Amino acid sequence: MKPSIHPSYHPEATVACACGSTFQVGSTEPEIRIELCNQCHPFYTGKQKFVDTARRVEKFQEKLVRSKTTAGTRKGKTVKRAARAKAKKQEDTTDDAK
Repeated sequence: MKPSIHPSYHPEATVACACGSTFQVGSTEPEIRIELCNQCHPFYTGKQKFVDTARRVEKFQEKLVRSKTTAGTRKGKTVKRAARAKAKKQEDTTDDAK
């Protein structure tokens, strides 16, 4: 190995989780901060927990609510075309009656 190009090794680096638990590992960093560990991860705890750092889950749920409330008000192209055709047909019949 070449000297002075490798990072220094810290045999007792501290890992701190967002839930508050800490433990020691060997690492090239002296301190590591993480969001999930084996004490709070849903796979290990068996409890469902949304881990959302960018507010993605809340945005999706808001979008889902909006789509349900506007589901009946929006019309597709075929519905709009049919409505236009019906209106045009009514105009033609009223023009013929005059």
